[in-house]
Amino acid sequence: MTSRHDDDTPDEGRRRLLGGMATTGALLALGGVDAAAAADGKRTAAPAPTDKALDALLAKHIHNVVVIYAENRSFNNLFGDFPGLQQPLSAVPAERLVQRDRDGTPLKTLPPIWGGMVPHEQVVDHKTYKIGEKDIVDLPNAPWALHTGDGTPLPHGVVTRDLVHAFYNNQLQINGGRNDGFVAWGDNGALTMGHYASTPVHLRLWRLAEQFTLCDNFFMGAFGGSFLNHQYLVAARPPLYPDADKSPAQFNIAVTESGEATDFRLKMADDSPKSAMDGKPKFAHHNTLTPDFYAVNTIGPPYSPGFNVDRKNPLLADATSPNTLVAQTHKHIGDMLSAKHVDWAWYGGAFQAALDGKGDGDDGSFPQTPNFQPHHQPLNYFASLAPGTDARKAHLRDGGLGETPKTNRFLADVAAGKLPAVTFYKPQGDLNMHAGYSDVEAGDRHIANVVHALQKSPQWKNMLVVVTFDENGGWWDHVAPPKGDRWGPGTRIPALVISPFAKKGHVEHTIYDTGSIARFVTRRFGLEKLPGLTMREEAMVAAGGPAPGDLTETLVFPTHA
Repeated sequence: MTSRHDDDTPDEGRRRLLGGMATTGALLALGGVDAAAAADGKRTAAPAPTDKALDALLAKHIHNVVVIYAENRSFNNLFGDFPGLQQPLSAVPAERLVQRDRDGTPLKTLPPIWGGMVPHEQVVDHKTYKIGEKDIVDLPNAPWALHTGDGTPLPHGVVTRDLVHAFYNNQLQINGGRNDGFVAWGDNGALTMGHYASTPVHLRLWRLAEQFTLCDNFFMGAFGGSFLNHQYLVAARPPLYPDADKSPAQFNIAVTESGEATDFRLKMADDSPKSAMDGKPKFAHHNTLTPDFYAVNTIGPPYSPGFNVDRKNPLLADATSPNTLVAQTHKHIGDMLSAKHVDWAWYGGAFQAALDGKGDGDDGSFPQTPNFQPHHQPLNYFASLAPGTDARKAHLRDGGLGETPKTNRFLADVAAGKLPAVTFYKPQGDLNMHAGYSDVEAGDRHIANVVHALQKSPQWKNMLVVVTFDENGGWWDHVAPPKGDRWGPGTRIPALVISPFAKKGHVEHTIYDTGSIARFVTRRFGLEKLPGLTMREEAMVAAGGPAPGDLTETLVFPTHA
């Protein structure tokens, strides 16, 4: 847990000023700075409060927790050389950057970007972008700053093609912590190694990270994609499809090389290219479900809005479809909050529009241009929140559309000071940064606007905001995830803690995963802990590392108030 105080970056003077402001007055923090010593130019650690004292401070000062959950960016992709990082991208030895082919040999160059980086024409700032498969070739075997065919840096407002982000692929890409299989086991060639400019002056999230706390060892809770990491956020475990081998989803069960359920090496198709230079890998079988029937890749919810509709009951998804999961009955964070009579809500952008079947296309389908993604609403998978229940009406709320309180119902509640004690906000699809249908600029602007609105809210003075991403979206990262359990942690992702009590101008090195959000909520409100959180903590300790932190390490409290 350190703040950077070197004099080697243009932003350092501002960051030191912000850090000094944080220590003016009496403070109490975990690993924090003694205020009197700070005033004399000395930096000595203040004694950490006892657990009981810290819990009392949390209860006194943090009344609202808001989680803003964006999409599909690795830490390197956005923050690789942010000042003060423990392991900046530019300082990584060349040998640790090398990507290896499927047979383990180093690639001589990166493959082409399969399908092109920008397959269809886009106009951004009056300039047209289309970057095909042959426009960027023979890149060195190393990370590279995203650019056009003529070398011009790629603007944040251009939507790139999507990258595979899946449970089995992610484990093959991580390759035991070496992180050298991202190219070989991706579906996009060189694109996975791309990142935005090392100091993107226009990125608003950078400005927020300069003002508050950026966590540089925060890992996605589960290997793979959006579906599983949303489930991990709310339940710290994957869903289960009982008797899946006798269900419509029987052909979605993975086949591993060994036949063992815990094997993450899938059986390859006979016609799969031997080398990453010749194309993306092909697997012998669908792999939505593990051999012991856990749902680990994208599958739709049992209720509307889903991937399909039950023709007899529009409130339900079609249970005969292999793309529909059965209702889940294990505990989630909402159950734990409700048991303690703590109010909570999940605001889903475009949720009501999806329920109403309002599409963006001329044919009325929803969504032709994505706004709501059914697998991004994790609580719609649980029987306790089924259509018609009081719990659903109370806790699954429409986030609305757009970026103003007039159309965005979450922002309206922010302005009115009506957010519940624990709030999850999922921006609509075209504002969430997901490659393939959203761009970095739109999501960056929207999240910054949301944070600004929260800072103006009557509830701000006692609020903690976590801005993070569900998973890496297939983008490479060089920092090895800590060893954990069967489900994760996966690749490193950005996470910011924003609060009147967040350490200012600070980079936090404590190891976290997505479950750290639930850990904080559990601690602050005295909840029963989800079993999956305990399993992860025990597994990480058994592997020789620390258990994940609970985000309290990012906070500093006044001792006199």
